[in-house]
Amino acid sequence: MSLIQQHLFDTHRARQHGEPPPPDPGAGLLGLLGALGERRRFRAVLAGRPAGGRLSGFLGRLGRLGLLARRTP
Repeated sequence: MSLIQQHLFDTHRARQHGEPPPPDPGAGLLGLLGALGERRRFRAVLAGRPAGGRLSGFLGRLGRLGLLARRTP
């Protein structure tokens, strides 16, 4: 049985018993990813490293590779 089939089965059973439906599959995924990113930033601060977000980390990697070097005309 697939995940979607199980969810539909549980929703049908909850409706028959007058209970609230179960949460949708993957409903908490974005919250989990946000919490993991927050934890990574927190641990970076504890280790004495800069705790940048996604964009600053990406720009830092580009700078280390020399791809953000200022070009003079």
